[in-house]
Amino acid sequence: MTATLDPRHDVVVIGGGAAGLSGALTLARARWRTLVVDAGEPRNAPAGAVHGLLGREGVSPADLLATGRREVQAVGGEIVAGRVVGAVRDDDPTHPFHLTLADGRTTRARRLLVATGLVDELPAVPGLAERWGRDVLHCPFCHGYEVRDRRVGVLATGPHAVRQALLFRQWTAHVTLLAHTAGDVAPDDAARLAHRGVAVVPGTVARLDVVDDALHAAVLDDGTSVPLDAVVVATTSRVRTAGLEGLGLEVAPHPSGAGEHLVADPHGATTVPGVRVAGNATNLAAQVGQAAAEGAWAAAQLTMELIEEDSTVPADA
Repeated sequence: MTATLDPRHDVVVIGGGAAGLSGALTLARARWRTLVVDAGEPRNAPAGAVHGLLGREGVSPADLLATGRREVQAVGGEIVAGRVVGAVRDDDPTHPFHLTLADGRTTRARRLLVATGLVDELPAVPGLAERWGRDVLHCPFCHGYEVRDRRVGVLATGPHAVRQALLFRQWTAHVTLLAHTAGDVAPDDAARLAHRGVAVVPGTVARLDVVDDALHAAVLDDGTSVPLDAVVVATTSRVRTAGLEGLGLEVAPHPSGAGEHLVADPHGATTVPGVRVAGNATNLAAQVGQAAAEGAWAAAQLTMELIEEDSTVPADA
């Protein structure tokens, strides 16, 4: 990791997860002076392994990112550990973005790629947070195979719970919908669940019961114990924008209803000229492979922007 910062870069990438490193790799390979500022808070850090990523099935999140950092640095990209606490666009004619890190270091950039990711807020049930990424899950495509044929409970906190239960039914016949705070299941949904053999258990979940460092059951308010091997939850996603407020990026509710995101077009362009975004900061459902692809695509768009800018003949030439 670089201890000091060069004063000027073509592109600064804020965030060192899959999207940020993939974007940085593309940018550095295009021979732009590229800096990654990595706060070290990847969304999938609690998970033991990355799944569904072609060629890297089962790799640990830490190992994947370590490999990515080496690849970026091998083609001339810089990476620093740090947190951006200030970001503004000013009237500098060539490098309009000014960034300040928590330790006081500063740098400027022609363009920014925001890949800060998001934070998953869990339902307030004792025991959920401690098991998150292990046997408390949310994505069937990330972890469904790992709980195949196991006893899976879906914690219902909203209307998406029925869909989650039907999804996980693809991996196991032992799915239970825990009604929790979602209220009564609509008759049509109840019929669909029954048709697929999904049991519905009324009552509010008071806590999770863990035995020998493994989920054992969900315990209801009335003391009833529902034996389970995994619990599926719906999280609320909060995009990481701390320190970026000065840019004026637009944060809005995500169309899925699962939280908030940075507003951007399909090419990662935000409402702020010169700033693009990739990965979970704008696409809540992106898995590692998709986040990496979005980072590379946004970097390609930035490359074309910069080439166009460098190819513009001044009016007084």
